[in-house]
Amino acid sequence: MSKPTKPFTIGITGGSGSGKTFFLQGLSRHFTESELCLISQDNYYKSRDQQPVDANGFQNFDLPSSIDREAFLADILKLQSGNDVIKKEYMFNNPLAEPRMLTFRAAPILVVEGLFVQYFEEIAEHLDLKIFVEAKDHVKMGRRIKRDQTERGYDLDDVLYRYQHHVMPIYESLIEPLKYDCDLVVPNNHHFTNALTVLVGFLKARI
Repeated sequence: MSKPTKPFTIGITGGSGSGKTFFLQGLSRHFTESELCLISQDNYYKSRDQQPVDANGFQNFDLPSSIDREAFLADILKLQSGNDVIKKEYMFNNPLAEPRMLTFRAAPILVVEGLFVQYFEEIAEHLDLKIFVEAKDHVKMGRRIKRDQTERGYDLDDVLYRYQHHVMPIYESLIEPLKYDCDLVVPNNHHFTNALTVLVGFLKARI
C-alpha cells in the first residue's frame, strides 16, 4: 500500500478581529470536506484554571502560554499523517453554549488557523504557505467587541480592558512582526474577494 501524500499545509494568522474566521469561511465554501480540513487554535486553549492572570486579576487568553501547543502540534501531525482527529470544542466564558465534539478529517489541503500558528516555531516549520490577514486597528476592535459579547459572554468594559491590556500589546510585539515573513498578506478592511479568488485558484490546481 502506498503511503498517503502529505497534505499541503497553510498557516493563517493575523490580529484578533482581522477577519481570519470570515476569510476561512469563504475559503471553505469552495472545497468539500474530502478536499480541505480546517483546524483552529481556538480549540486548544488550556482550561480556565490554567490561564495566566494579569496584575488586576484578569485571565489573559492572548498569551502564547494560554495555548496547549503540544496538543495542537500533535493533532496537526496526525492530520498530516492521514489520521482523523476528534476534539472537544472550547467554549471560553459562555456558560449557555453547549460544546460539541468536533471531527477533523484528513484531506489534501490542511488549513491551520490561529493567533500563534506562525509564532510557534515547531508548528511554523510544518507550514507550506503562510498567510497573514490584517485590518486597521479600529476595524479589528469593532469586530472583537461584537464577537466577544455575542459568542463569549463578555461585557463591553471587559472586552475593552482585554483589548487594551492583552490584545494590542501581544499583537504589536509578537504577531505583527510575523507579517514580514509571510508569503501572502491579505488586507481585510472592507473585503478580500480578489485575494480569496487567487488562493482558491491556486489550491484547486493542487488537488
